[in-house]
Amino acid sequence: MIINTGQRTDIPAFYAEWFANRLKEGFVCVRNPYDQSQVSRYRLDPAVVDVIGFCTKNPAPMFPHMELLRDFGQYWFVTLTPYGRDIEPGVPDKHRLIDDIKALSEMVGIDSVGWRYDPIFISEKYTLEYHLHAFGQIARALTGYTKTVVISFIDLYQKVRRNFPEAREVAKADRLFLGKEIIKIAAECGMTVKPCAEGDELAEFGADCSGCMKISDYENAIGKKLTVPKKKGARAECACYLSCDIGAYNTCMHLCRYCYANAEPEKVAAQHRLHDPASPFLIGNYLPTDRVHDVPQQSWIDPQYELWGRSQ
Repeated sequence: MIINTGQRTDIPAFYAEWFANRLKEGFVCVRNPYDQSQVSRYRLDPAVVDVIGFCTKNPAPMFPHMELLRDFGQYWFVTLTPYGRDIEPGVPDKHRLIDDIKALSEMVGIDSVGWRYDPIFISEKYTLEYHLHAFGQIARALTGYTKTVVISFIDLYQKVRRNFPEAREVAKADRLFLGKEIIKIAAECGMTVKPCAEGDELAEFGADCSGCMKISDYENAIGKKLTVPKKKGARAECACYLSCDIGAYNTCMHLCRYCYANAEPEKVAAQHRLHDPASPFLIGNYLPTDRVHDVPQQSWIDPQYELWGRSQ
């Protein structure tokens, strides 16, 4: 099976010690965000967890604990955008992050690391020309360390409208212009562009519009065929395979203004204060009203198939 860590928060950046403790103890508890008394308990055992998926803006805090992940398959998406602290107040220095992505790629392999350049929005400061210059700089720096770059254009969810009221949707003409140029730059750097939930409007320019976190990506990362249960994406336009996320909403201290997973910063700070690195839960601990469900788990690896052609 696949365990995801990054749809609700950034575990490597802010909760690496907690996750290391969960790996050592071999299980993790997750509250249902829509029913707080419903708890799912997952085993963190490579016998049943084939891949752990990460989405992070700062993988470095996990580096001292990478030995604990040695027996697990891994796929890492690292977000690196051109925005400053006016938009991403808690994100570390971008030049350092480039070095960290390179280090991560050397640890886990080029097929296990993807770069996310998203979400893209346009403003007086962050113009079309700004994006193309910044994307080119980053892409050239990461050449040889990833084959995939995911892009998306900003979605104005309710939380985004509240925390980033001046944000505007990107016009179609700008999406097509930026997308075409980004695809061209990425190709020169040995990368395929995968738009995230953007339909197929960039396919004619060479983008892979089939999904950005598909089973084939996990299979390529681990070099094995996976036979998985059918599952829908998070949104109708999403083709990604998302399952078993162990994070919690309103806990990411990056406080990016475009984030869909955080409410107002005060709530995030309050949640963060409830974090205990020794707890089975990311936030808080067991409660008397908890209904704990041990999730049935099994490996999805098909032992009859071995994938070939992975980069070493």
